[in-house]
Amino acid sequence: MTDREQLNIARERVIDSVAQNMDLYGVTESIGRLYGMLLFQQNPMTLDEMKEELGMSKTSMSTSVRTLLELKMVDKVWRKGVRKDLYKAEEDWYQSFIDFFTIKWRLAITENVYAIEKSINELKVLIDKDGISEDVRKDAENDLEKLNYAIQYYDWLDRFVDSLESQEIFNLVPKKEDN
Repeated sequence: MTDREQLNIARERVIDSVAQNMDLYGVTESIGRLYGMLLFQQNPMTLDEMKEELGMSKTSMSTSVRTLLELKMVDKVWRKGVRKDLYKAEEDWYQSFIDFFTIKWRLAITENVYAIEKSINELKVLIDKDGISEDVRKDAENDLEKLNYAIQYYDWLDRFVDSLESQEIFNLVPKKEDN
C-alpha cells in the first residue's frame, strides 16, 4: 500500500464518521460527506470540483452547499481571477458548533415560548372562569405549573445560548491548548 493510499484511508475513515453523525445537525449523510471531504481540501473548491469528487448531481451539490452555508459550516471565498464561486469548510469547529446550535436553539426557544405563553394565558382565563368543574380546574392548574416550569427551562436555555454566543462558555469549559 502506498503512502497516498494510507493517507486516503485515514481521511475516508473520518469522512465516513462525520457523514454518519451529521444527523445530529439535522442534515443528510451526503451533506456530511461533502463537509468531511471539504475538511481535507487544501484549497477552496467549486461546485463542479465537488460534484466530480463526490459523484453527486450539480443540483444536489448546490443544495448541499447551500445547507452548509446556512449552518455556517462552509464559507464562500473569493479568489482573484476565478469566476466561479469557491467554498471551503469552516475550520473553527468550536465556532461551527456555536453557530449551528445557537441558530437552531434560538428558533426553538422562540417558537416554544410563544406557544407556552399563549397556553398559560388561556389556562389562566379557564381557571378563573365561573362554573368550571373542579377536575378541569385542577388539571388546568397542574398544566399551568408544568408550563411555568417550562418557561424557567427556556429562560435557562436562552442564557446558555447567550453564553455560547458570547463565548463565556469557554470560561467554564476551556478549549484545550495545542501541545
